[in-house]
Amino acid sequence: MTPGIETGRAQLEASDQRILHLLYRGLDDASVARHLGVGHRTVQRKVQRLMERLQANGRVALGARAQELGLLDGGEAGAGGAVRSDGGGPTGGNPRAIRG
Repeated sequence: MTPGIETGRAQLEASDQRILHLLYRGLDDASVARHLGVGHRTVQRKVQRLMERLQANGRVALGARAQELGLLDGGEAGAGGAVRSDGGGPTGGNPRAIRG
């Protein structure tokens, strides 16, 4: 475990946790914003803060790190969850892919 990172689900803000789950389901930033009733840029800023907090150097690394820390549904390691930065469709046809 990396020092300085709080890994418990309760230690993430509810909105940050919701963002991780929506991204994991394959929604892009604009769709996440609509689900949460916030602006697109707000979601982008929150994703950036999540990447900094979880020490992930990109959206793919954010998904991997969230899985590693058990922050996604049951901590399903290896169950997809690639974070897309190109805004494209789900990776490899996986409906649980995270994209930007």
